[in-house]
Amino acid sequence: MKTRPLGGTGYRVSEIGFGGWGLGGEMWRGVDESEGRKAVREAIEQGITFFDTALAYGNGHSERLIGEELKHEIRAGKAIVATKIPPKNRQWPGKASYKLSDVFPAKYIVSCTEQSLKNLRMEALHVQQLHVWNDAWLSDPDWQAAYGQIVRLKEEGKVLHWGISINDHAPETALRVLTDPIFETAQVIYNIYDRSPEKALFALAKQKPLGIIVRVPFDEGALTGQIKADTVFPAGDWRAGYFAGDRKAEAERRVKALATVLGDQVETLPELALRFCLSAPEVSTVIPGMRRPAHVRQNTLASTKGSLPPAMLAKLKPHAWDKNWYPED
Repeated sequence: MKTRPLGGTGYRVSEIGFGGWGLGGEMWRGVDESEGRKAVREAIEQGITFFDTALAYGNGHSERLIGEELKHEIRAGKAIVATKIPPKNRQWPGKASYKLSDVFPAKYIVSCTEQSLKNLRMEALHVQQLHVWNDAWLSDPDWQAAYGQIVRLKEEGKVLHWGISINDHAPETALRVLTDPIFETAQVIYNIYDRSPEKALFALAKQKPLGIIVRVPFDEGALTGQIKADTVFPAGDWRAGYFAGDRKAEAERRVKALATVLGDQVETLPELALRFCLSAPEVSTVIPGMRRPAHVRQNTLASTKGSLPPAMLAKLKPHAWDKNWYPED
């Protein structure tokens, strides 16, 4: 497993990280928890050192599972864990019309951090992120108090590094806040379809430096080729809404066109998706969700194969797709 610097944090992290949303169990269905635990252990075996989770994932269940499974690696400094403070109003994305007091009030930032420390069994969070953001909140009168708590938590050693998890498909909503030195990482959607971070966020990452954590490299499964027009999701699985209506059929059509670029240089669609992300030097780590050990083994292979050739990258440009299938709130 190759490693890259996580911005200016001083951490070197595995190019392929572990996305822990699915471990929460509430929104992603169809995989037994024991498989998820095995996937975490397999990740360590395969050289993964970066694990991303959030307090909102199963109301802390993902954090607790990761804290249990990685307690020895965390203590030994062999695993870097990033988590997130959910917006108090539980609304994604973070809209400019929301008041900061409804999203990240000062005392709430502290209480969530304390809960995550308890869930993860850690004395200090390696990376704590605000789970949504909108630069409009910088003008909110409550931002000064909230920012003061962010600074204080770092001074107290409870949060070693702060980051922002950027709104879905909208990196422009966090460019101003990320110029502040206290925010050292940015988590963002970046994949073959959504190339919006290339416009301004990557330029900022070069200047700062800024650790770029790429989420949704598979477009919630569409880029793996596993979503078909007749796919049926387990009861209660959130993807039934994400791929509602004719979206499954459209995803299948798009990915069939994309599959024509596969060959000797790139054998599978998941490999193509991950190596596309790793071809951007601004990217520190890519965090696909992995709930099965077999997925961990498959995904880590992408790091061994490296960036895509320039000719292959050129072939992918026409496949960019401007869409947003996430619910408004």
